Amino acid sequence: MSEESLTTLLEKAPTSKFHYSLLTICCLIYGFTAMNVMLISATLPAITVEWHLNKVIAGLLLSAGYVGMFVGALSCGVIADLIGRKKALLLTILMASIFTGLCAAAWDAVSMAFFRFLAGVGLGGSLPQPGVYISEYTPASRRGKFLGLTETSWVYGALLAAIFPYFLIPAYGWRLTFLVAFIPLILIPLVIVFLPESIRYLELKGRLEEALLTLKKAGLIQESIKTIKKTVYQKYSLKNALKDLWSKEYRQRTLVLWVAWAVLVYTYHGIFLWLPSIYVEVMRAKELIGPLYWYLIITLMQVPGYYSATFLLDPAGRKPVLIGYLALAGFGSYMFAIAKGLTSILTWSAVVSFFNLGAWSGLYAYTPELYPTRIRGTGSGAAASMGRLAGVVAPTITGYIWANWGLSSAFLVFALTHFIAALTIAFLGIETKRKTLEEISK
Repeated sequence: MSEESLTTLLEKAPTSKFHYSLLTICCLIYGFTAMNVMLISATLPAITVEWHLNKVIAGLLLSAGYVGMFVGALSCGVIADLIGRKKALLLTILMASIFTGLCAAAWDAVSMAFFRFLAGVGLGGSLPQPGVYISEYTPASRRGKFLGLTETSWVYGALLAAIFPYFLIPAYGWRLTFLVAFIPLILIPLVIVFLPESIRYLELKGRLEEALLTLKKAGLIQESIKTIKKTVYQKYSLKNALKDLWSKEYRQRTLVLWVAWAVLVYTYHGIFLWLPSIYVEVMRAKELIGPLYWYLIITLMQVPGYYSATFLLDPAGRKPVLIGYLALAGFGSYMFAIAKGLTSILTWSAVVSFFNLGAWSGLYAYTPELYPTRIRGTGSGAAASMGRLAGVVAPTITGYIWANWGLSSAFLVFALTHFIAALTIAFLGIETKRKTLEEISK
């Protein structure tokens, strides 16, 4: 029997219990990470009242977490390429959970910002990792759906970030609400026991026997296979990895991803971190229950948005999904900007929620596909880090525009940025559906 490469064996392996176990764990990681990212949103109105924060200071408090996420996305992507996906994932889950939970002990805006920065390092580092894992294990025919389903788990984390405060803040206050951030620590033993190191990473590092044993344990290849095609071991170099991102071969892809990540992070976090506070003002509410109820309802609109995009990714392709959903999210943002009355505002909030999150599903699938294994972690992390830079300024800029020029102006900016991303992908993006990662990277 002729020798075959590990990646060939992976692509030939039928979708099995192993793939679905991997998908479940990655969805849990991504969902709980989303919960810890968004927990500040529903707790912010109560924090603002207790500490007497204005919109600009509250925006700076939100931005602190994104400074950490920028650091985490870039550095942990490098770490994943250097020491492996599994160790990087364990490190980021620990940091994200512990320091988000410690926000309960914050005594002022400065201390809260400090804890949020440290939590952000873990959160920013953990978000790209499940997608890298899924992309490196799943056959090309199912990769889009699996990546989309992983990204879809964000909405359940976002819902938890709305549900826990809805019930806990009235009874126990915002401090005890932050303790739910420790829940993701239960994932640590699951990762240790059930999540093997990436096969493509092991192959890249020349650890072929370990990779072969991992494939056999997972039931992805037959026990009778004894030899595999040797590959050239590649030592990781950060300098060369960053140089590769802007090489002639990959610079157009890098530009597309950096623009798309910057736009979606800016719009999502600029809108949804402020949405409970927006509803408090629009409804002239003296209690948080009403605004939090509508925030929960609008967040639920993300569920069909995610799934509709996810199940279009493989048949329709990444580009059409991203372009269409970004453009419609931009239209929804424009209509929100000119909306008059609470009903209209809630309606267009739902439209933005549906299509913005559907676009996220497409981008999460697209990102790890565009780079070869040797720089996939670095490339995905760098793209995410550009998004986190936008996340740093999004809450503060949104608060500043709202305070000085009104809410309509803030949403006109959201509309414009959505359209910019759609046009960038339309003119510069490539299609990746049903291609192996090795075919795409050529």
